[in-house]
Amino acid sequence: MMPIAAARLRFLAWVAVYGLLVLACLWSLQSAGDLSFGRNPWANLQKTFAEFAHPSFLDAWFGNARLEYKSDDGTVLRVENRQLVEQAYLWGLLEATWVTIKIGTLGSLIAAIAALPLGVLSARNLHAPRLVRFAVKLLLDVSRSIHTLVFGLIFVGIFGLGPTAGILAIAAHSLGTYGKLYAEAVESLDMAAVDAVRAVGADPAQVFFTAIWPAVLPQLVSSHLYVWEFNIRDSTILGMIGAGGLGLLISEAVSLFQWDRLATVLLVVVLLVWSFDGLSRRVRRVLS
Repeated sequence: MMPIAAARLRFLAWVAVYGLLVLACLWSLQSAGDLSFGRNPWANLQKTFAEFAHPSFLDAWFGNARLEYKSDDGTVLRVENRQLVEQAYLWGLLEATWVTIKIGTLGSLIAAIAALPLGVLSARNLHAPRLVRFAVKLLLDVSRSIHTLVFGLIFVGIFGLGPTAGILAIAAHSLGTYGKLYAEAVESLDMAAVDAVRAVGADPAQVFFTAIWPAVLPQLVSSHLYVWEFNIRDSTILGMIGAGGLGLLISEAVSLFQWDRLATVLLVVVLLVWSFDGLSRRVRRVLS
């Protein structure tokens, strides 16, 4: 084992390298003139905060039933009932939330199933052929390193707009995450039980289902719940590139500077993620 003094010195060296990186980033931004907050940042912040403080969903009950839109000379251009308009928007928000749940759930399930054999093959303690293990690990690393939004842009270009592209984007990125977590679960096994099953002449399938699968199943379920929770959060922004769901409403609200509606959508996102986080924690507690 490394002596404590040497370990501390090595840690301080990494801290120094990190500090230099931070200073280099700040110096580069300052040199390029990119450390700017724009014009009137304080006034813009106050205006935005004021609109965020009144989420649009409140208009479904308390909105102006006869809101008049007038021209510069005072001519009434149109009249709308804000309560009815916002109620219709909330129904659309509910549908978008369901689309987001479908994207996150189905994408996670596809990746979880596809990653199982890949995770097993990449586990070092199961001694798969070196070339196979290298190829599988490379595939998982590539999958994990490419962001979901990049996959989303690719699949939107191939399959067109809609949830299918979002589902495949979630699955493509999550494949690497699931594979890594599965491999780590297998590598943490007590190999004595696995070797004992092999010693009685069991074939690879019997070894897997008798000694490996029962031992790692709780960890696999826990990993699936964790990644599923993350993917629900990730899928909320895929609509911004055409995959549908809450991301589409976020994109619309931002592009039209409708901060009150953006506040409503973000509240739904927070509630959705909080609900799935609580559900996954409860199930993981039962499994532990």
